[in-house]
Amino acid sequence: MPDLQPLYDMGVRPRHGEVVMVAGRSGTQKSGFALWWVAQMGLPTLYFSADMSPFTASSRIASMFLGEPTESIEVRMLSGGQARREALDAIESVPITFAFGQLDWPSVDQELEAYVELWDSYPQVVVYDNLMDFEGAEADYTVQMNVMSNATAFARETGATTILLHHASDKSWDAKAAPFDPPGRNEVKGGLSEKPELSLSVALDPNTLAYKIACIKQRMGPSDPTARRYAVMRAEPDLTRFHAR
Repeated sequence: MPDLQPLYDMGVRPRHGEVVMVAGRSGTQKSGFALWWVAQMGLPTLYFSADMSPFTASSRIASMFLGEPTESIEVRMLSGGQARREALDAIESVPITFAFGQLDWPSVDQELEAYVELWDSYPQVVVYDNLMDFEGAEADYTVQMNVMSNATAFARETGATTILLHHASDKSWDAKAAPFDPPGRNEVKGGLSEKPELSLSVALDPNTLAYKIACIKQRMGPSDPTARRYAVMRAEPDLTRFHAR
């Protein structure tokens, strides 16, 4: 993916069968970045979201590919006719299957079984948006570790790349001193960024739309747990797009 070249230049190499964590503070476009990333991959994907509605997810994908703000896409979707058809064609061109609502492992298992029944194969990419939305995970470290364990087991058994979104602290000293820089590994809640094979830390500068991505953990390559070294991309939040600068 040419737009991720700044990340590759730092030695970051996402691999099949890995768990990839994307961590960031509130409002850093984690969901937008994950959605853009898997849409650009073009691989069969199962995307679990407890926050987005089907309408929001569809609008973001159409916006990404038609190059129009999500507000315009929402007008298209409600208008009918050719304008709506163009938006639907853009959405249908992306091999992403969404699962919305409460995140818990019985529901995840049911969705995976339904996916295999429909497509006769496992998804090549799975996204969990996000870890703290799993039932009981917000206040229970044991549940959080169970999520990590199950996600890792599934990735290894099926070869699916698993992207897991997670929160970083908004109240640390670094968050207050440099709010638009990626959080270090010590700021990721629960210390869970140490568990995946690859952990990325992201931040958005709302003034310049610079999107900063640091590699704070990588089992088979260089990383910087302090997040002081980072790649810089350009974000277009209204279009759910990210570009190499």
